[in-house]
Amino acid sequence: MTYQINGTEFSETPQAGQCLRTFLRQLGHFGVKKGCDAGDCGACTVLIDGEPVHSCLIPAFRADDHAITTIEGLAPAGGAHPMQQAFLDAQAFQCGFCTAGMILTCASLNQAQRQDLGSALKGNICRCTGYRSIEDALQGKTNIEQAEAGTAFGRSLPAPAGPQVVRGSERYTFDVAMEGTLHLKMLRSPHPHAKIIAIDKRAALAVPGVHAVLTHEDAPQRLFSTARHEKEWMDPDDTRVLDTVVRFIGQKVAAVIAETEAAAEEGCRRLEVDYEILPAVVDPIQAIASGAPVIHTDKTAEHRVSNAPRNIVAETHGEFGDVARALASAAVTYQGTFTTQRVQHAALETHGGLAWVDASGILNVRSSTQVPFLTRRALADIFDLAPDKVRVFCERVGGGFGGKQEMFVEDILALAALKTGRPVKFELTREEQFISTSTRHPMRVTVTAGADRSGKLTALQLDVLSNTGAYGNHAGPVLFHAASECISVYNCPNKKVDAVVAYTNTVPAGAFRGYGLPQTIFAVEAAIDELARQLGIDPFDMRRRNVVKPGDPMLAPPGSEYHDVQYGSYGLDQCLDLVERAMAESGPKLELSADWLTGDGIALTMIDTVPPAGHFADCTIALRDDGGFELTVGTAEFGNGTATVHRQIAATALATRVDRINLRQSDTANGGHDTGAYGSAGTFVAGRATMAAAENLARDLIALGSQIAGADPASCALEDEAVVCGRQRLSFAELARSARTNGRTLSASGSSEGSPRSVAFNVQGFRIALNKATGEIRILRSVHAADAGKVANPMQCRGQVEGGVAQSLGATLYEEMVIDDGGRVINPKFRDYHLPSFADIPRTEVFFADTTDSIGPMGAKSMSESPYNPVAAALGNAIANATGIRFTSVPFKPDRLWPALHEKFGPKG
Repeated sequence: MTYQINGTEFSETPQAGQCLRTFLRQLGHFGVKKGCDAGDCGACTVLIDGEPVHSCLIPAFRADDHAITTIEGLAPAGGAHPMQQAFLDAQAFQCGFCTAGMILTCASLNQAQRQDLGSALKGNICRCTGYRSIEDALQGKTNIEQAEAGTAFGRSLPAPAGPQVVRGSERYTFDVAMEGTLHLKMLRSPHPHAKIIAIDKRAALAVPGVHAVLTHEDAPQRLFSTARHEKEWMDPDDTRVLDTVVRFIGQKVAAVIAETEAAAEEGCRRLEVDYEILPAVVDPIQAIASGAPVIHTDKTAEHRVSNAPRNIVAETHGEFGDVARALASAAVTYQGTFTTQRVQHAALETHGGLAWVDASGILNVRSSTQVPFLTRRALADIFDLAPDKVRVFCERVGGGFGGKQEMFVEDILALAALKTGRPVKFELTREEQFISTSTRHPMRVTVTAGADRSGKLTALQLDVLSNTGAYGNHAGPVLFHAASECISVYNCPNKKVDAVVAYTNTVPAGAFRGYGLPQTIFAVEAAIDELARQLGIDPFDMRRRNVVKPGDPMLAPPGSEYHDVQYGSYGLDQCLDLVERAMAESGPKLELSADWLTGDGIALTMIDTVPPAGHFADCTIALRDDGGFELTVGTAEFGNGTATVHRQIAATALATRVDRINLRQSDTANGGHDTGAYGSAGTFVAGRATMAAAENLARDLIALGSQIAGADPASCALEDEAVVCGRQRLSFAELARSARTNGRTLSASGSSEGSPRSVAFNVQGFRIALNKATGEIRILRSVHAADAGKVANPMQCRGQVEGGVAQSLGATLYEEMVIDDGGRVINPKFRDYHLPSFADIPRTEVFFADTTDSIGPMGAKSMSESPYNPVAAALGNAIANATGIRFTSVPFKPDRLWPALHEKFGPKG
């Protein structure tokens, strides 16, 4: 067959049944990405004869004799197509995994298609940006600015990997071809609860190309948690690499390693497993009831499981004051039970990696992870290896959102590489991502609140039941976080918390953006609005009367053993003012029929800027011979912007430009330690380490410069890539030469321990229209104010806010993993899940409070996950304001709203 790819014609015969996506990647066109393999996401988009197509849907043989253009061939070598340049100027990407496909689609649009972008871009999903910056690119807007030496911090500088991202040359986890690579596929459990009696490997091993079949008999029996935290006691030891008991549909049973994916899949089909079916329970209320099937019969408190016989992983109980008495004497009270659903992270790059043992005997794991250092620690423990015999690293990661603060694939990859002695690749399918990794914790939250006639809160009570699924990764920490800042942001003399997280025979839950707070804020902020309504107090004023202010204790029962949270800065008052003013402005007039009701709603959130119990980061920086710098950090880049911000911090401290700093990151081979890029710690913690290292090196540069100049160090300073002592100017390159002549290398290190911690604040406002006859919701206005301290990169931070709001809107309006009565996920693909597309997401107005944090690096605070948190609550309050009905379950799908609307307003609305 004859193919013309990026202007080059050649003959090649694809494999039988091979799709165009895998064919192109086999030929080295790694800009063609896999996001779904079902034509739902657009990450694999290429042009065929100038028209955009999803290459995962096209049989490779059908492209014979057609002109195929991948992102690598969109522009001449070394150049940039106008659309690639537009995406650079607008910085229309975050993780960048969707960007190649998005650019190719955008580049193909004619003027008519540009008038209806919602329709034109419906086949391309972006999970990160919220789409505003993509629209900016199509409109030719420039969002970036430049910075002179020493002025980088606080400027909207572009991502350093931007040129590679838009050209398709930036390497993600699987964008590499290693000679001799084997492929791993998993046989997964068809049962929600069963004991494995026997596995017959013989037929699988007889498949041509199959090298090995791994079962529980081949795997270490050490218990661990897939959750990755600095302190292992935060999570229960309830998981094995391969277990003799399966506890959810989709759990790993056996691994087949073969020369090709097809052979590995055939091997899985030929495995014969004898199961003893065990009773299962999928509902958390039933799971903790007396007499329920016990899911982890072999776990005890020694495994950090609170009450295994009752399927309780963790729990917390406490009370300040006397809530019952306060409620009895309150002027107004409210009680409601709120439920939140399972949500998938839906990072476009699925979990996976490659593992191999190199010539020096080191186990190498290249993974799509947020936590390479903690994963190395776990692998060393599980396989009884010295830490220096394990290397874990990641290239650019295609989205995380908390889902990659786990070890779902690295353990089985390591086992396969150690057993076969060959490189092994394991890449989850989209269905596997849904059925076998983790989700947001579904919760049932009952809130009870009371206030006096002046609007002062007198009582706040939470009763929380969280469903962690079959394994307890993140179960306790998410529960404790969920029951903390949502009420500690409010002054109230009487507070009570009873919270439990239960095992069920369902896909595990885990870390997810917001880490439990969105679920409980949904309930608490509804209660605040309901009290305000009863008292006739404006919702903004109700919150102003009750929120904590600097000097007030931030308390949630039963209290914390960690007392290092401080008001590094305080901008909650500004955030409330900013949203209130924006919501008061008149918007465009809409012609709505009498069926449409309009309403406004707000919600607020507070979040600790670092998880408790320590979050550590090391950094080194060295002066190069040319006067530039090598900056080494451990934190990962997956669209969170750390690669940009760390260079901005270092460049500012060293009076240089960001393009003079080369960043190395997220590789355990580089030395040091980093707890990981989660809990919004990439800037607040790792950034402090970078600032410390850069400031230490700055002092060394001044000391050397003053010595050469014969001047008092106090009279010298860094200016424009040089040490200036009076009238004498010594460039960094000159200092490097001087140091080298004397046998020195100018380098410095810095570290951060994640303590003390600060607090960040967010306020979300919505104006909505709701059709009382159909339940349809239209968002007329979305406003968000954030207290991020001194904003390191306004453009980038705005994008984090917009992306967080967009992702949360998806969870609030339609995203939902549906699990049937037997514990099976019945919608394990994007097509049946409804991720937000361009047409679904309103443009959010973003405002920043004017604060400077006394703890964070150069005054900055975290702002990657907290914008997600108040969205469902604010939208729920807007719906209640419009309809007079308090809906207590998300998602707010029209068919679920309609019965109550029908009951109140009648069949015709």
